[in-house]
Amino acid sequence: MEWDEVKNLANQRQHGISFEEAEGLFAGSSDCLEIFDKAHSDDEDRFISIGPVSRGLLVVVWTTPDDDTIRIISARWANRREHALYHRYREEGI
Repeated sequence: MEWDEVKNLANQRQHGISFEEAEGLFAGSSDCLEIFDKAHSDDEDRFISIGPVSRGLLVVVWTTPDDDTIRIISARWANRREHALYHRYREEGI
């Protein structure tokens, strides 16, 4: 797992979540919704994951620069629409 530390600090100020905490989304055993981010994948494939960590439901944008590495780009708390999407995914398996 990797990230830009300057971006991590800015993310903490803006969204109140560190990339270290967001890393828990990938380390945990809970199921998360993973979406390919076609709109932002011109230069690299980007993904959006929505899932739970200890303090709530997160949205994490990430990429894989190689087969062994996940690079976190941003993390924030899920909004109402994303909560509904995640719960629909869990209930209906969309």
